[in-house]
Amino acid sequence: MSSLFRLLILALAGFAVSVHAAPAPHSLLDSLSRTAPKLNRKVLDSALAAMQCAINNGSAPAQRLAVIDFSLPSSQRRLWIFDLQRRRLLLEDYVAHGQQSGEDYATRFSNIEGSHQSSIGLFRTQESYEGQHGYSLRMDGLEPGINDRARERAIVIHAAHYVSPTWIAREGRLGRSHGCPAVRPEVARMVVDSLKGGQFMFSYYPDQKWLASSLYLNCRPARVAAILASTAGVDG
Repeated sequence: MSSLFRLLILALAGFAVSVHAAPAPHSLLDSLSRTAPKLNRKVLDSALAAMQCAINNGSAPAQRLAVIDFSLPSSQRRLWIFDLQRRRLLLEDYVAHGQQSGEDYATRFSNIEGSHQSSIGLFRTQESYEGQHGYSLRMDGLEPGINDRARERAIVIHAAHYVSPTWIAREGRLGRSHGCPAVRPEVARMVVDSLKGGQFMFSYYPDQKWLASSLYLNCRPARVAAILASTAGVDG
């Protein structure tokens, strides 16, 4: 073997090693999933897909994303808040569902005023305010017929005394709201401050009709763009 050929082989081998030693960047799904191993990866994937569909079709990007998995019981921590830029978990905690959605498990969801049921789907969080439950956060539902009446229903994030491990120990579940995703008083301010000002929230439940028809999960660019254009005055 000639010296020139040997040098060429060694150079190619070195290049192969250097390429192999430089791992490909992880996807956002991979990064966030590693920080929240108790969050079902498919649920997180759905949340990211819905959010990306909104962003691709007119919604401003967000810095943070909240995910609620209503397929889990209220006695488990089923709220996650992520920092999308730093790709890290900010909070994993309890969240209540509506009185008429179910006992420990939420199984019924509504977009109707006075139903006292929770809503699923993609939301855009908006302004913080001081209300009857203290420091709270309003949001707008982005899915017509699914959650787009959230504001008029006063579906907000707020603190509630019935969201606590003590309540779970006594009752076997959290207390329930009028449809709001209520959180522990100890974390309420952090939750509101993390999510106010145009972040995304995604509430999941394996409702087959919603999964098959959601304009965001089954991204429908023209229809999503029209929805977001109509809410541009309050978005982000």
